[in-house]
Order: sequence, then structure tokens, then C-alpha cells
Amino acid sequence: MSDIEKQPSSPARKSTLDAATCDTSPRNSTLIPSDAPLIPDAGECEYNRLKAWMAVFGAFLALFCSFGQINAFGTFQSFYSTHQLSSMSPFSISWIGSLQLWVFFFMGGPIGCLFDAYGPTPLLCSGSILLVSSLVLTSVAVEYYQYLLAQGVLFGLGAAMLFYPTIASVATHFNEYRATAIGIASAGSGCGGVIYPVMLRYLFDTVGFGWATRISALIASVLCVPAILSVKPLLRIKKKEGSLIEIRMIKDGRFLLLVAGSFFVCFGIFTPYFYISDYAESINIPSNTAFYILSLMNAGGVIGRIAPAWLSDKIGRFNLLCPSAFLAGLSCLVLWMFGRNLAAMAIFATIYGFLSGAFVSVVTPCVAQISEIGEIGTRIGALYTFISIPSLFGGPIAGALLQQQGSFTASIALAGSTMILGSVFLLASKLTIDRRFLCHI
Repeated sequence: MSDIEKQPSSPARKSTLDAATCDTSPRNSTLIPSDAPLIPDAGECEYNRLKAWMAVFGAFLALFCSFGQINAFGTFQSFYSTHQLSSMSPFSISWIGSLQLWVFFFMGGPIGCLFDAYGPTPLLCSGSILLVSSLVLTSVAVEYYQYLLAQGVLFGLGAAMLFYPTIASVATHFNEYRATAIGIASAGSGCGGVIYPVMLRYLFDTVGFGWATRISALIASVLCVPAILSVKPLLRIKKKEGSLIEIRMIKDGRFLLLVAGSFFVCFGIFTPYFYISDYAESINIPSNTAFYILSLMNAGGVIGRIAPAWLSDKIGRFNLLCPSAFLAGLSCLVLWMFGRNLAAMAIFATIYGFLSGAFVSVVTPCVAQISEIGEIGTRIGALYTFISIPSLFGGPIAGALLQQQGSFTASIALAGSTMILGSVFLLASKLTIDRRFLCHI
């Protein structure tokens, strides 16, 4: 299958070249505006291929130390509840992680616009400084509001400035295999989610909370340097007028339905990551074992970010996005709801990590698929800004239900049902593109 399609309008127009495959076959004209600068010819193919995969490598590192730690917040949630914030309810503690997610997602819109205007490097440099500083400040925090500001606001902002420019840069390098490339990059967050819970729990017990968090800051500073040096966009697209882009977005039914579906999915998708360790302890799994379930969930997410992304390039990205959201919700209602032992929790964690990882890795290529290349950063940012709202309230509402009822049943039911509802809107977005149910979309 070809990687790039020629514009059909003009035979005189040169064909563009995908940096990752050097394929000069035709390209889908909906992805590249007519005034987009041409990608260099085949003489620069090897350079472009190296540049593309270096961007994937840099994005992997950036997501490992940013979104990877967001995925590991359940470790902090569990530790805080028995140590420095033991006098506070799960509802209150969960606001730290939810605020972190809200800032991370809400800043997608502004950062996407800045990426389209200035490229990734200034954002990555600023984000690295903010991320490392937030971890250092968290290590010396004492009061609840200090954790909210340092780990919630500042870390969320730093992670956002590392996440969006790297993912958007990778998206500019690939067309046919865009989901695969983004999936490999996104696997960095899954790997971070596997390693950080185990590492942090060990360090909490051996060197204490303060030094454990400072060691995490040191790791982040080391990984951010090669990320900054290696993440570059394929080419600079002349930014179109912001008002024109905004008008196109609000008139694009495909995009609006995709945003609506993602909104409901993200209301529940992070609840297991926040509460799976606490749930495991509530069914008498020892605390020194329970945190491994979160790592197992993130391990499933590593595979879920790569294998489904590759498959989606073959069968259609929307064709994989819809069932992954539906099955993730269903797994909560069936496997998590009725899981009562370590084996059941291990099975749920692996399956849910795989399915939620598939959603996270494929939703961004779906946005890119229905966007012009010069609008990718802005539209990805707009999507994440919208889903910042459910990401902010999903965790605390689950915590409030837990506090009120004394069991996880209502929290699990809410998470699963909202993800299933979101999958309906995602299916509607797919059918808006093409009403043939089984077509390649």
C-alpha cells in the first residue's frame, strides 16, 4: 500500500515524499493543503528517514518521564493516604492527580497553537524545566495546597509542554503508518507507567519520599536532553489564519463527534489508574503486592499502544478506536466489578491496560487523519483541551462515590458506563466519514 498520494488536481505538481518510507506513490489530498511546501526529493530520503525515527525516539523519552509519571499517580495516591496526607479522604487526595490531568489536557489547545507557530524546541525546553522543578518542589512539600500546586498544576503544565509538541512532530513525518509511529512514541508513557510505580515504591521504603521524588527529577532531566535534541518536525507549515482553522473545526461534524466521544471516554478511563491499588488492598491483597497491579496495567498499555496502532494502519484507525473504547468500559463492568482475588485483578489490569492504551494511541492519529497537516497541532490541542474537563472531575467523583458508599461498585459502574457511551459517539464519527460500517476508516 502506498504511503503518500499525489494531489489529483495538477499533473505538474511534484509528488510529495514520506520521510519514513521514501514512497513516491500517491497521497491522500485531504491531509496536505495545496499551498503546503513540498517535502525534499528522494536525494534527501535517508536524512528524512533518520529524522523521522529520531523524532519517535525523542518522543518516547519525553513521554516516559512525563505521561509515564501521570500514569503512575496511583502509587502517590496510595502512599499519601497512609503517610503525609493520611488525615484526608480519597476524594481530596485524588484532586492532586485530577488537577494534574486537567492542566495537562487543558493546555493542549494553547500549546498546539504555539507548536504550529514556533515548532517544538522552545516548548520542549520550557517543559523540561517546569517538569523537573515541579518534582523538586513536590519533594519538599508539606501542606496539601503545596502538593496541588507543585504536583498538580506545575507538573501537569510541564508534562503538557513535553507531550503535545513531540506527538505533533511525529505526526508530521508519517502518513500511512502514522498510527504505528505515534503508538511507538506513546509506548514511552506505558513503559514509564510500568517502571515508576515499582521504582517509587522501592525508593519510598529505602530513601524516603523526598529523595525518591528528587531521583525522579534527576531521571527526567537526563531523558529530556536527548528528547529536545532529536524531536524536530519534518517541515515548517505556514500557519493559516487562526479564525479560519477554528471555523473549519466547529463546522466539521467528524471532529465534533470525535471530541464528544473522547469527552465521555476520558470521564472514566483514568479511574482504574487512580484506584486499582486501593481496590486491591480493599480485597485483602497485601500492600506490598497491590502496587504491582498498577505496573501490570501499564505493561498492558505498552503493548496496547503499539500493536493496535500498527493494526489500525491496516484496518482503519476509527475501526479500532471505537471497539477499544467500548471493550475498555465493558472490562470495568465485568472484570473489575466482580474481581475478588489477585489472579482476577491481574487479568483485568492486563486487559484494561491494553484496551485503554489502544484508545490513547489511536485517538491522535484519528484527529490527524481528518485534518490538514498545517492544522494538526491545533486540532490535537483542541481535542485535549475539551477532554480536560472530564479528566478533572472523573477521579474526584469516583472518590466521592467511594467515600459515600464505602465500596467501589458505583465508581466502577460510572467509569465503565461513560466509556461505553463515548464509544457510541466515536462510532457516529466514523459513520459520518463513511456510512459503510465495515469500510477502511
